[in-house]
Amino acid sequence: MTETEVRPQKTTTRDMTRGPIALQVLLFALPLMLGNVFQMLYNTVDSIVVGNFVGTQALAAVGSTTMIVNMLVFFFNGFSIGAGVVIGQHFGARNMQQLHKAVETTMATTFVLCLLFTAVGMLGVKPMLRFMSTPADVFGEAVTYLRIYFAGISGLLIYNMGSGILRAVGDTSRPLFFLVLTSVLNILLDLLFVLGFGMGIEGVALATILSQFISAALTLLLLTRSQDIYRLTWRDLHIDGKILANIFAVGLPAGIQSVITAFSNVFVQSYVNAFGSSCMAGWSCYNKLDQFIMLPMQSMAMAATTFVSQNIGAKQQQRADRGTVTTVAMSVGITGLIAAALYLFAAPSVELFTNDPSVVEFGVLFLRANVFFLLFNCVNHVLAGALRGRGDSRGPMIIMLACFVAVRQVYLFAVTRFVANTPLLVGFGYPVGWVSCCVVELTYFFLRWHKKAPEAILKNNGSL
Repeated sequence: MTETEVRPQKTTTRDMTRGPIALQVLLFALPLMLGNVFQMLYNTVDSIVVGNFVGTQALAAVGSTTMIVNMLVFFFNGFSIGAGVVIGQHFGARNMQQLHKAVETTMATTFVLCLLFTAVGMLGVKPMLRFMSTPADVFGEAVTYLRIYFAGISGLLIYNMGSGILRAVGDTSRPLFFLVLTSVLNILLDLLFVLGFGMGIEGVALATILSQFISAALTLLLLTRSQDIYRLTWRDLHIDGKILANIFAVGLPAGIQSVITAFSNVFVQSYVNAFGSSCMAGWSCYNKLDQFIMLPMQSMAMAATTFVSQNIGAKQQQRADRGTVTTVAMSVGITGLIAAALYLFAAPSVELFTNDPSVVEFGVLFLRANVFFLLFNCVNHVLAGALRGRGDSRGPMIIMLACFVAVRQVYLFAVTRFVANTPLLVGFGYPVGWVSCCVVELTYFFLRWHKKAPEAILKNNGSL
C-alpha cells in the first residue's frame, strides 16, 4: 500500500474538532491517565520489590537512577510531542497524504534514535553517577541497574513513539490495553526474578526491559496491520526532510527543556545525597508518589496538545482556547483531590515502599511539604501542552528552563548557604520553580497566543 492508498476503514481515531469539549477531553484523557498509571508502575513496582525484599541501599540505588533515565527518555519524549503535533495538525486539516508521510518519518527516525540512546546511555552510566556524588554503598547496584535498563531502552522508546502516533489521531484505548498487559507481566517477572531466582536488582531491571519490549512489539504490530489512516507501511519507511524539520521545530525545544530540567534535578539529587542513604531513599519514595500525583496533569497536557493541534489544523481558534481553559480546570480539580488524599495518608503511602522508620519519616516530610503546590504545576503543564499544540515549543522551553532550572538552582544555592541546609528546605526547591513558572507562563499565553489566528500559526509551522 502506498501513501496515496491509505484510507480509513473501521476507524479508531477521535476527531476532537467537534462535539462537547469537556467530554472530548475527558474521553481522550481517561485512558491516557490510566495508561500513564500503568507505565509508572514499571519503576514503582521495581522500587516496592527492591525496598521490601532487597534492602534500603538497593532502594536508594534505584531511586538515584531516576534522573539519569529521565534525561534521555524526556529528550525522546520531546521528539514524540513534535511528531504528535505535526500528525495532529494534518489530521485536523484532513491532509491524509502528509499524515502518512509524517508517520513513516517519525518511525524511521525513532529506529535511528534507539541505537543512539542505547550507546549514550551505556557509556554515560558511571560518569553521571559520579557527577551526582552517589555514595559508595549505592554506586555498584546503581551501575548494574542502569546498564541493564539502557541495554533494553529501545522497547520503551518504540512503544512511546507508537502510542504517541495513536494519541495524535485520538486513539488512547489500545495503548492502554498494551500497558495494562505488560505492567501485570512486569509485576509477575519482578517477583519471579527477585523472590524465585534471588537475582536482586538485576532481576528487577530485566523484568522491566522484557516487559517494555513486549509492549513495543505489540504497538508495532498494531501500526503495521491497521487499515486506518495512521498505518505504518514498511516499504514507505523513509525520512522526509521537511516533515522532520517541522517535527524538530516543536519537539527539539520540548526535549531540550525536559533534559535540562532533568539535569537540574540531578543537582537537587546531589543536595539530597549529602544527607545520607535514608534521606535518599525517603526522597526516592516521595518522587515515586509525586510522579503519580502528576499523572492527571500530564495526561491533561497531552489531551490539550492533541485537542489544540487538531482544532488549529481545522482553523477553529475559539474552540482551541475554550478547550485549553476547560483542560486546566479539570486538571486542577483532579490533582487537588489526589493531593488531599495523599496528604492525609502520607505515612501509609510511603510505607508501600519500605518499613524503615527513618526512610518513612523523610518521605512523609517531603510529601506533605510539597503536595499542594502541584496545583500550580497543573497550569504549567496544560498551558505548555496547549502552546505546543499551536506549534510553539520555544516559549514553554524558555519559561520552564528559567523557572525549573535557574530559579530553582539559585534558590538551592542561596538557602543552603545563607539560611539552613536541611532536607525540608532542599525539597522545597520544587515548589519554588512551580509557582514562578505558573505566573510567567500565564502572562506569556495571554499576551502572545490568546488571539492569534490559526492561519498564521499554521503558516509559521510550515503546514500551509
